[in-house]
Amino acid sequence: MTEAHREIERKLRPPPGFALPDLTTIDGVTSVEPQPAFTMSNTYYDTPDLRLFRWGITLRLRQGSPDAGWHLKLPVDSAAAGARDEIRAPIAAELPDALANLVTAFVREAPLAPIATLITHRAPRLLVDAAGVARAEVVDDTVTVLDGQRVTMSFREIEVEALPSDDGSLDEDLLDRVAHHLMAAGAEPGTVSKVGAALGPRALAPPDIPELAWPDAHDPAGDVVRAYLALHTRRLVRADLRLRRDLPDAVHQMRVSARRLRSGLKVFRPLVDDEWAGRLREELGWMASGLGEARDTEVLQERLDVHAETLGAEDAARARAVIDRVLEERMVAAAGAARAIVDSPRYRALLADLVDGVRRPPLTAQARLSADDVLPPLVARAFRKLKRRVAALDLDTPSEQWHSARIVAKQARYAADAVAPVLGADVGTLADHLADVTEVLGHHQDSYVAQATLRGLSTQADPAAAFALGRLLGVEEVAEIADRVSLLAMWPRVRKAARQARLTRVAPPD
Repeated sequence: MTEAHREIERKLRPPPGFALPDLTTIDGVTSVEPQPAFTMSNTYYDTPDLRLFRWGITLRLRQGSPDAGWHLKLPVDSAAAGARDEIRAPIAAELPDALANLVTAFVREAPLAPIATLITHRAPRLLVDAAGVARAEVVDDTVTVLDGQRVTMSFREIEVEALPSDDGSLDEDLLDRVAHHLMAAGAEPGTVSKVGAALGPRALAPPDIPELAWPDAHDPAGDVVRAYLALHTRRLVRADLRLRRDLPDAVHQMRVSARRLRSGLKVFRPLVDDEWAGRLREELGWMASGLGEARDTEVLQERLDVHAETLGAEDAARARAVIDRVLEERMVAAAGAARAIVDSPRYRALLADLVDGVRRPPLTAQARLSADDVLPPLVARAFRKLKRRVAALDLDTPSEQWHSARIVAKQARYAADAVAPVLGADVGTLADHLADVTEVLGHHQDSYVAQATLRGLSTQADPAAAFALGRLLGVEEVAEIADRVSLLAMWPRVRKAARQARLTRVAPPD
């Protein structure tokens, strides 16, 4: 059994002989309550090449403290500075499978083993406000680093951590005031964690999937390929962690990352080894398809439940009773299938191949040419294919052709997205217009799938429910036509954006 909580803290390193100043002079602190001191050990686990730590993840077994047990600390995207999610499991001799599973995408095939042991003598103090509520904790740590039985290092660190209020909120402003007060007394902001200090320079290495800056338009096109692969592989790995934590939108984000990688490999086809890219595209397609049922069912249920509200209370209730029962059963099965995908050796092998591809993509000779010479024809080819598909559409065109146009539109959009950071704002504007196209065509496809689902459900329903489902079918038919009208109306603006991006005058690639 695991439990999770959000922590926000500030770390400081005091100089020799540093004495804690009076903390009650800080706004919001009325009293300081010393707590019993204790000595604890923390044994940190990682791969031999520190794959977790280089991503900002720490995994440790803590003993001898009130919060003894296994602790997994994870960085939080778009959160406050110093914020991390800590997931805990009860103390045990072996690493709990639940925690090991969470970091699968970062570890892949590498073993987890002890990398450092720290002994910490901790003197805690609670900072209490005027209402008698503890709002933060200041701990004064003396740390000893062990290599077996040998002491290799010792140092002192002060941590200030926010404590949750009754509504669960954390007072980050109070942390800053305390940290500034301690710095005014001579402490320095901590730039390296305790275990980072123990691990030394190798802990400063970037993650095995580095965050690469976008190249300049005159740089080799192969640099763009590598930056693109790194961006979306990083997003895939982060979304994997969200899925394993059952966080919202995780399956969707994993699927989007897989699709962007797959589409990018197709767009960049002249620049990469064909056999390598084909194998990766096949595996990414397998992964995206395996995750698709869960995401598609979730979207379908949300859509039908919302549209059912237009039927009035009685028919809405009758329709949802059938829809929710069937689709919730489908969701359970789909969620199990998604977990089977990410827990499979085949998926771990795919992740390893992606990481290797970011490090050393097998590029062709054409990839050595400048990006502004090589990339525009690749985007132009994708757009011309979409233009031909859209030209064949009208309000009466079969739904399958509209779906085919949607697939090509995604490829064109992803192609423009892939090169916009290098080729400039006009291509970025085209990418935005193509995003609008894919959104409308996505809604169109959702409507088509909803109609097929409703027809199937109505054959299994009682007459009253079947009537309600039939009314809902009519709503979806109207929505499908509305999406077709929207697409045809916006298409001239898309073509104009393509002209402004100068793609209509680009010669096709060899």
